[in-house]
Amino acid sequence: MASTTAAATAIVPSFQVQSFQSREFRGISHVGFPSFRRRVTVKATSKSAEPPSHSRSDSVVPFASSSPVISNEVAADEKIVEVGVDFEKLGKELEGAGTLEIMDKALEMFGDDIAIAFSGAEDVALIEYAKLTGRPFRVFSLDTGRLNPETYSFFDAVEKHYGIHIEYTFPDSVEVQGLVRSKGLFSFYEDGHQECCRVRKVRPLRRALKGLRAWITGQRKDQSPGTRAQIPIVQVDPSFEGLNGGSGSLIKWNPVANVHGVDIWNFLRTMDVPVNSLHSQGYVSIGCEPCTRAVLPGQHEREGRWWWEDSTAKECGLHKGNIEQQEGAPQQQSSVVNGTPDIFQSSNVVQLSRPGIENLVKLGDKREEPWLVVLYAPWCPFCQAMEESYVELANNMRDSGFKIGKFQADGEHKAFAEQELQLGSFPTILFFPKHTSKAIKYPSEKRDVDSLSSFINALR
Repeated sequence: MASTTAAATAIVPSFQVQSFQSREFRGISHVGFPSFRRRVTVKATSKSAEPPSHSRSDSVVPFASSSPVISNEVAADEKIVEVGVDFEKLGKELEGAGTLEIMDKALEMFGDDIAIAFSGAEDVALIEYAKLTGRPFRVFSLDTGRLNPETYSFFDAVEKHYGIHIEYTFPDSVEVQGLVRSKGLFSFYEDGHQECCRVRKVRPLRRALKGLRAWITGQRKDQSPGTRAQIPIVQVDPSFEGLNGGSGSLIKWNPVANVHGVDIWNFLRTMDVPVNSLHSQGYVSIGCEPCTRAVLPGQHEREGRWWWEDSTAKECGLHKGNIEQQEGAPQQQSSVVNGTPDIFQSSNVVQLSRPGIENLVKLGDKREEPWLVVLYAPWCPFCQAMEESYVELANNMRDSGFKIGKFQADGEHKAFAEQELQLGSFPTILFFPKHTSKAIKYPSEKRDVDSLSSFINALR
């Protein structure tokens, strides 16, 4: 251990080594800290070398140091894996592969220089898959300082269950202090979450990834159909840099990109994997405590995050390179918008044009029948999540003398909807009474059939 520590001291600043010496190294398993001697480079040739003589559990690696200094010289016992890989092609080849196969491939290719990003939610499945490969693996997590107590307890349970040490990364205390002193503890409720996420999540992640050549995420296409629908299995990371620095120096693996959330949960139950207790309280997507809440029937899982903001803003920036920018994408009402089919398609749901909705507003107390109208965007995952219940409601109401309608309120119609129709975020549901001029905005986020029916019956 002494010789290993001395070698580490020559590579990284002494205060970083000291901080890791203070960790409890007794009994670290093969899935703990990796050997700092092993390197992986991406080049055009392929070579092999004997593995280092020292074991993984004897090594000390300063993970996510702010400015790691790596020696350019290769020691005699250092293993070098030089790989010439077309990752775009590899991603296409792995599209039909199972998660276990993808995980095994990732760990095989990058060894000690890859780590699983663990958020404290259902992405614990990644750790289980890594364990099943039988290969050594690393796990890191961002501790923003504002997680739920249940999440911290879950971290501890995961470490004990797998016999690992999660490598925690923290935000810069000076940056956090500056943000809180200037704008308070809850500024994100007033001016959006992006600034806080930048300080507490994005910048710490950027520092962490500088100590890696690849990372593994739990992104799934069905988590946010409007923004994550094109996630590849593996890619050159478009947003962050890795150990060697510069564009293309970091590879990003998304092994569960094609897996549905329900299948993730079936896997967790089958394997008896520990899960965050918040899930049993209705939480699906879990982040920081002030910005996460349980979702209700008919809501999409991401609707529990930053619920006071528009649905297009429900990303923190960690996966910016995989987000499809939707602002202004749909510019007209159509059955297909930028490849996204229109929703609420039913003969019992009336499609209102711009003149149609304007006329409905102008009729005021002269309306001959009451209306319920959803203001929506077809690419919005939260609108998509309520489609089934809204169509069922329309079918139930077809002979009641009550009209169920929809108005596509994004694109060129968004400003009008915000000014004239009380649009705050998608979806917004309005009730137009028969003998009252002012439309009444549905106040609840419960969008199941029973809740919407109760709202209608209370106002008819």
